[in-house]
Amino acid sequence: MLFHVTMEVNLPPDMPKAEADDIKAREKTYAQALMRQGKWPHIWRVAGRYANVSIFDVADNDELHALLSGLPLFPWMDIQVTALARHPSAL
Repeated sequence: MLFHVTMEVNLPPDMPKAEADDIKAREKTYAQALMRQGKWPHIWRVAGRYANVSIFDVADNDELHALLSGLPLFPWMDIQVTALARHPSAL
């Protein structure tokens, strides 16, 4: 199943830099592992915001929830999910 996922990160302004840097490094490692597995085939930065638009290709809603809640930045994210279906005009 394909999902359009928008994620906006809202780290607390008083979070120590070393802690934020560690979380971001773990996030990158986790995300890139999902990309290599084909579960996170597309990610785009939203210009001017600490946000991204992504496409996930997973088995079902439960798998998507597990992957998203496993993101190290998850506690500080506002996430919006839209399930996608093939358009009848698509080739």
